[in-house]
Amino acid sequence: MKPLTERQEKILLSLKKQDYLNRDQLMRMHRLGSVRNANLVLKNLSHYLSSFREDSNPTVYFLNKEGREYVRSEKVKRKTKFVNHYLMRNDFYIYMGYPHEWENELKISDGTYTVICDSYFKKDGRYHFLEVDSTQKMIVNRKKIEQYKGLMKEGKLAKNVGHFPKLVWLTVTELRKKQLAALCKGLPFAIYTMNEIK
Repeated sequence: MKPLTERQEKILLSLKKQDYLNRDQLMRMHRLGSVRNANLVLKNLSHYLSSFREDSNPTVYFLNKEGREYVRSEKVKRKTKFVNHYLMRNDFYIYMGYPHEWENELKISDGTYTVICDSYFKKDGRYHFLEVDSTQKMIVNRKKIEQYKGLMKEGKLAKNVGHFPKLVWLTVTELRKKQLAALCKGLPFAIYTMNEIK
């Protein structure tokens, strides 16, 4: 097998970091040009990738066993019905300009309050939590927001990073945006819909 090019390695590393990426996201992140060219590039990586397609959406890619071994990843991913959650998170990562400090599924705890945020990232010198809301019940979001409020009240996290990170939500509708805004009162927050970041 031929050695991989730098671009091919970067694609595999992107999948290691983001878990799942669809063809359009890979095209934007790696400047793959046309759909035809992107399909060719990804076909040439088929030894390292698994993929699936849902409805009329672009093909979703993730690392298979050979891909994980190549980039030394221990995270095993499979086809999942929750892939839209990952893809929304990745769209926000692209929208934010690929922050260098970006960590997915980070557990934050002060001993009393605990959350696992979808992403924790630094942009313009400030830290942020990202929560993706696509189909989750609002009561689950409310409970999570209460945990964030508890973390802010305790103040330990703010002491560690110099400020309490802004809670950023990415959601799908204007109605859900309004509901989240009402729940987030008292926290530093921002809410985006998918339409606003595309």
